[in-house]
Amino acid sequence: MKSKAKQHSYFYRNGLSIVFLSLFFITLIAQALTGWNQHNQDLKENNVAGLSLGAYLKSGHFISATFENFESEFLQMTLYVLLTVSLRQIGSAESKSLTEAEEVDRTPKVSKNAPWPVRKGGWMLKLYSNSLSITFAILFLLSWGLHLYGSWQNHNVEHAAKNLPQESLMAYLGLPEFWFETFQNWQSEFLSVGAIVFFTIYLRQKGSPESKPVDTPHMETGK
Repeated sequence: MKSKAKQHSYFYRNGLSIVFLSLFFITLIAQALTGWNQHNQDLKENNVAGLSLGAYLKSGHFISATFENFESEFLQMTLYVLLTVSLRQIGSAESKSLTEAEEVDRTPKVSKNAPWPVRKGGWMLKLYSNSLSITFAILFLLSWGLHLYGSWQNHNVEHAAKNLPQESLMAYLGLPEFWFETFQNWQSEFLSVGAIVFFTIYLRQKGSPESKPVDTPHMETGK
């Protein structure tokens, strides 16, 4: 199996990760540059000196905007991984079968090629068996905290520019501003997941593992 995999180029074997990581870094750089210009324009309108790019990357404006998006994505993936364990949607390519046993639910078997937590067993195996959802949940909580911190810092910068009093972190947490930013992102993620769950019942994309085979009946669940 390994020798056959090595016959393909590095990009062929890792193309999906490479393309998405490249797109991520390109758009992150674009966000930083456009956000820097926009933020400096806002500061100028309030008669406040602009920031260097380095200073902007440490500012609440950049931190808030960046981790606000990360937060909603990691929340989406956490819930998606967890809810697809037990919930079903008839006909969806994103759902487990309504009646048949799934390979993903089988008891882990120890073998020489199994990941080392499987060979170790015990609490290590239990932790590893839930490591995907745990990792996404931790990333969500970290992103949520950084979003809160960045949004709070940016809020106080805006207040300082208007000669308004500064807010404590706890006071800011009780304001609608942060929660408006939060919920507008969360709802879009829930909608996108709901859309792929539903649309894969009736629509197809030949060659995509996220779609059922083109000739599969609509109400056949799973891939």
